[in-house]
Amino acid sequence: MTGVDGRFRSLVVAHAVSAYGTYLNLIALSLFSYEVTGSALGVGAVMAVRLLSGVAAGLAAGAVTARVTRRTVMVTTDLAQTLAMAVLALGARDVSPGVLFGAVLVLGAGNTLFNVALRSAVPVMVGQDSRARANGVLVTARSVATVLGFASAAPIIAFGGFGLAFAVNGASFAVSAAAVLVLRPRTDSAAAVSPATEADQPGDAAAGARRSADAKANPTSGADRSASSANNLVTKADRSADAKGNPATEADRSADAANNPVADGDRSTAGGRRRPGTRVRGGRLGLRVAGVAGPLLGLIALRGLDALASASHNVALPLAATAAEPSEPALFMTRFWSAWAVGTLLAHQVLKRRPHGTTWGERAFAAGTCAMSLCFVAAFTGPPAPALIAAALAAGFADGWTEIVYTSRLQAAPDRQRDRLFGLSATAEQSGFALGTIAAAAALETLSALTVVGAFHGVAACGALALLFTVRKRHARKATNRSCTTAEEGEDTHGASTGAGRLPGS
Repeated sequence: MTGVDGRFRSLVVAHAVSAYGTYLNLIALSLFSYEVTGSALGVGAVMAVRLLSGVAAGLAAGAVTARVTRRTVMVTTDLAQTLAMAVLALGARDVSPGVLFGAVLVLGAGNTLFNVALRSAVPVMVGQDSRARANGVLVTARSVATVLGFASAAPIIAFGGFGLAFAVNGASFAVSAAAVLVLRPRTDSAAAVSPATEADQPGDAAAGARRSADAKANPTSGADRSASSANNLVTKADRSADAKGNPATEADRSADAANNPVADGDRSTAGGRRRPGTRVRGGRLGLRVAGVAGPLLGLIALRGLDALASASHNVALPLAATAAEPSEPALFMTRFWSAWAVGTLLAHQVLKRRPHGTTWGERAFAAGTCAMSLCFVAAFTGPPAPALIAAALAAGFADGWTEIVYTSRLQAAPDRQRDRLFGLSATAEQSGFALGTIAAAAALETLSALTVVGAFHGVAACGALALLFTVRKRHARKATNRSCTTAEEGEDTHGASTGAGRLPGS
C-alpha cells in the first residue's frame, strides 16, 4: 500500500472510534474509581497503575513487536481492552478494587502497545514519502475524538450510568480490532519479518514453505553453506589479526562508523556494499540502535519534558476555569479544548501543503515546543474570552505541529528500530505525565495556577532551547567536516587543486 489511500483512511476512522471511547472513558473511569475506592488516594492509585503499566509496556514494546507482527499486536491489544471493559460494564454495580486495578492495568499496557505498533507501521502502510500526511490524518482524527469523547461523557453517564460508558468504550475497541482484521493492512516490511512471524504476512508463508522444500530436496547445499561459514570464520579471524596489527586503521574505521551510524548499519558485510533487505541481528542491532538513537535521544527527552508540562495545565485548568467563570466552569473548559482541537486541525492542513519532499526534524520540533509552552502560559494569565480562544487555538496548532513533526521524524528510522524508539518515547511520555501530575497537584496547594503552569512550561521551553543549540552546534560541526573533506579531495599529490576533485573516469 502506498500513499494515504482509502484503506488507510478507513483504518484511521476505526482508530478514531477507539480514541473516542478512550477519552469518554477517561472521565467515566475517574468518577467510577472514586466511587469504588471512596477516596482521592484511591483515584490517584488507579491513575498510577494505568500510567506505570504504560511505562512498562513501552519498555517491552520493541521486544514484543520483534516476535510477532505489528498487526497481531494491534488486534490482540484491542481485544484485550474490549474484554477488560466488558468485565467492568457487566459488574459496574459491584466491582471489587482488585478487578478495577486489573482492568486498568490492561488498559494502560494495551493502549501503549497499540500506539507503538500503529506509529511504527505507518511508513510501511503509506510509504516514507507520505508518512507526514498520514500522521496529520491521525492527529486530526484524534483531535475530533478528544472533543467528542469529553463532550459526550456526561450525557452518556447520566443516561445509562457507568455501565453504558464502559460498554461504549468496549465496543469502540471491538470496532478497531475488526477493522484491522478485515482491512489486513501491511504493517511489517518483508526484510523485518522474523521466521517465527512469516506466516502472518501475505505471501511469506508460501515462500517459507518453498525454502523448506528446497532444503529437504538438496541437503548437500546446507553442508556447503556450513563449509562456507567455516571459511568465513577463518577470514574473520584473519581480519581481526590484521586489525590488531594495524590499530590506527581500525580506529579510523570506528571514527567513520561514529560519524555515520545509519549508513554503517545499513551496509552488509559483503565488500561494504549495501544489500537491500539485509536484516541486522543480535548485538549489531543493539549497536545500530545506540548509534542512531544518539541524535534522537534529545527529541525523546524533550518529548518527556513536554508531557511533564502538559500535565501541569491539565491539572490546573479546572482551577483556572473555576476562578475565571465560577458559575460556568464547564463552559470555560469546553471553549478552551474546542479551540485547541481546531488548532490541531489547522496544523495538519498547513503541513500537508508543504512542498513534496520537504522534511522537518529536531529544529522544527523544538521551535514548536517553545511556541506551545508560551501559548499555554498565555492562556492562564486571565485573558478575556477572545484572547483565551486565540491562545488555545495557537497552542493547539503548535501541539498538532509538534506531534506530526515528532512522529514523522521517528518514523524515518529503520523499520524494526522504530518499535524501540516509539517504545522509549511512550515510556518518556508516560513517565513525564505521571511525574508532572503529581508535582503539579502538590504545587497547586500553595501556588497559583499561572505560577505552576509557567514554571513547568518554562522547563519545557528551556529544554527546547537546549535542543536547538545542540542541533545547531552539531550541524555546524558537520558542515566544517564536509568542507575540510572537500578541500582534501580537491588537492592532487602536489597540493594543487584538480578543480573537479577527481580525474575523469576515476
